[in-house]
Amino acid sequence: MKGTIDQLLSHPLGMVLGFFSVAIMELLVFLACFELVTKYKCWDEIKKGNVAVAMATGGKIFGICNVLRFCIQAKSSVYEAMTWSFVGFVLLLIAYFLFEFLTPVFSIDKEIARDNRAVGLISMIISVSLSFVIGASIM
Repeated sequence: MKGTIDQLLSHPLGMVLGFFSVAIMELLVFLACFELVTKYKCWDEIKKGNVAVAMATGGKIFGICNVLRFCIQAKSSVYEAMTWSFVGFVLLLIAYFLFEFLTPVFSIDKEIARDNRAVGLISMIISVSLSFVIGASIM
């Protein structure tokens, strides 16, 4: 089976479809993990129009995809890209916990759930910024 997949991935179109499939799968899995650790339900809040949650979630989506972008640019195989993007996700998750821990004056999750857009913006910028650092350093 792996030989067949490798043969498909050797074609440029197969490679595009492979990385696209990995990106979609990772987004679903990694966003579900983020949903488990936040005190609010991302998609319910976004449906209600909570812009802070939308910004924080958008930053996570960008961060996950940006780390994968660095893997693709480094000419990694799909398998290596999956491994490195998982490492990148874990680091982004650690950054999320550090952000919450290092701001003891208020709860990041509670402020984002209250639609505090300033906190949502900072959360987004942290995810985006760290995804560049993670992506540049893991390859």
